[in-house]
Amino acid sequence: MKIVKTVQEVRDIVNEWRKEGLTVGLVPTMGYLHEGHQSLIAKSVAQNDRTVVSIFLNPIQFGPTEDLESYPRDPERDAKLCEDTGADLIFRPDVSDMYYDDFCTFVDMDIITKNLCGKSRPTHFRGVCTVVLKLFNIVKPDRAYFGQKDAQQLAVIKRMVRDFNIDIEIVGCPIVREADGLAKSSRNTYLNPDERKAALVLSRSLKKGMDVIKTGETNSKKIIAAITEVINTEPLAKIDYVSVVDAVTMQDVEAIKNDVLVAIAVKIGKTRLIDNFSFSV
Repeated sequence: MKIVKTVQEVRDIVNEWRKEGLTVGLVPTMGYLHEGHQSLIAKSVAQNDRTVVSIFLNPIQFGPTEDLESYPRDPERDAKLCEDTGADLIFRPDVSDMYYDDFCTFVDMDIITKNLCGKSRPTHFRGVCTVVLKLFNIVKPDRAYFGQKDAQQLAVIKRMVRDFNIDIEIVGCPIVREADGLAKSSRNTYLNPDERKAALVLSRSLKKGMDVIKTGETNSKKIIAAITEVINTEPLAKIDYVSVVDAVTMQDVEAIKNDVLVAIAVKIGKTRLIDNFSFSV
């Protein structure tokens, strides 16, 4: 496995692979990799001849009061996980390699980015779309892999690829959880022991929501109320949103008639965590 830092190095290596007729998978990450990322890498390794993992803490997807500076980092651990899982190349650029000093071109998206995380993080998806499009142009993969824990991000990337006619297959991979149900996240490391225990309210509340739907309930307000009631039993939890949205448009729905995403964002102490489940009609 190789580790490179410049755009030209990645292009040179991928071009050689292309000459050999090899397929290429891309797993975009911000580093501090865990088993969730590992599942994406493993899927890419299984479906492609070569796998590139990008590790780039993208500054333009963080708001001014968010955790860019404190975001966890462990490049040696990341490299070992990538190598052990079968990745062929890590692309770990500096910010200066990704953004010129006078960089001024961004990807904006309407509608689908305005709800859920887009409400409280209004510049977030602009940064996500911009960096992902850059990575697509640099690596030119056949397939790219994203986790379903970030369900809105996955929907946004799929829409960008469709709208821009990008010839890349987007592969969504299931949420990977701890044994007690907490969704794997790099930000879980922020939690102290009491907060870690409190964070289990996210998966418990979603289980309640799914149980309510399985009884035949389709009214979004009642489903949201059931989830909210569980979250409110935890003193350390503060709700950002609890929503039932169309699985494609990410817009709120009054009742479940088509495929939906049930998504939550909750602060446990100072740490904002997200989780979700999909329900197909």
